[in-house]
Amino acid sequence: MSPDDARSFVAQHHRAVMITRRGSGGLQTSPVTVGVDDDARIVISSRETAYKVRNLRRDPAVTLCVFTDRFFGPWVQIDGTAELVPLPAAMDGLIDYYRRISGEHPDWDDYRQAMVDDQRLLIRVTVERAGPSHEG
Repeated sequence: MSPDDARSFVAQHHRAVMITRRGSGGLQTSPVTVGVDDDARIVISSRETAYKVRNLRRDPAVTLCVFTDRFFGPWVQIDGTAELVPLPAAMDGLIDYYRRISGEHPDWDDYRQAMVDDQRLLIRVTVERAGPSHEG
């Protein structure tokens, strides 16, 4: 599977498990919601205090297993490098992320405040390798 094919899959399917490396060397998994931005990066919203964020600050290597809402069926593995974008620089990206996955928010001012209150940041993943997929 090509990186472009993987990004096309992610643009349509937003459920994933993210795998990062703990400081001790073990693996840590997190369920996440994923999208694709205009720069062809996989994007994820997270809290500054999340373990995955701590892990990515130390080691930006990341693996995602993206699947459909049905869980069983099509899926793809994506390996890449993560970039962390904190607030306030992340705000436009967080709004774009929400729109791509959920559409328009009923109150953008409320959404912006929630992002600040939750200490949100944007994780942007550059796709370096895609596959295997459900097809092998």
